[in-house]
Amino acid sequence: MSLALLALRPEPGLSATLDKARALGLAISGHALSEIRALAWQCPDPARFDGLLIGSANAVLHGGANLDRLKDKPVFAVGEATAEAARAAGFVVARVGSGGLQGVLDAIVGPCHLLRIAGEEHVPLTPPAGVSFDTVIAYRSVALPLDPAAPLMVAAEHGGAVLVLLYSAATARHFAQECDRLGLARARLALAALGPRIAGAAGEGWGAVHIAPRPDEAALLDLVFDLCQEAGSIPVPRSGKP
Repeated sequence: MSLALLALRPEPGLSATLDKARALGLAISGHALSEIRALAWQCPDPARFDGLLIGSANAVLHGGANLDRLKDKPVFAVGEATAEAARAAGFVVARVGSGGLQGVLDAIVGPCHLLRIAGEEHVPLTPPAGVSFDTVIAYRSVALPLDPAAPLMVAAEHGGAVLVLLYSAATARHFAQECDRLGLARARLALAALGPRIAGAAGEGWGAVHIAPRPDEAALLDLVFDLCQEAGSIPVPRSGKP
């Protein structure tokens, strides 16, 4: 049975995800179930900080004019996409993580005081000895309605196999609520989540829930690729795939 794919995330991340997935040979659609909106924030005295802790490219893309005051601070980025956004904005990246922002923080050697530029919803972090941080909120995610006429939603209603890619806990919760609002049976949908916290936020009752082995997009897309192969959607392995 062919497996229909739907990625749920705001722009510009959605378009980037679709490009990466299609480059792997995946037939995928996308839906911006939320949008990122900048918030006004006060920049603390830059002299107090040794670097910036950034857990999303949105902090750079929506950080606004205050970022100019911090351009001489090295960035500790959660992953490569965030690092690329920071470099494009003129920052020097000191460290790039691959297993979540807590892992990035744990690898920093103190003494070090950081400024965390975060979204309104963000994961709690525990700094190691000798490391501390202050947090400013630079953006929020605003939920948008799920289009009941979206082709993949129609496919699910007619018994088609649908796999939904989830990138944030906020989107996972909102998607579950929208499915309930529209009367779309959760059991007819499978989820592929970037991490266990995201999968947990979606709640229960889904046909299947798959979690990427690492909290990065490459691992999630590899998981989706394998699931599509098992479903017969991709008959020939891509180059380099065991």
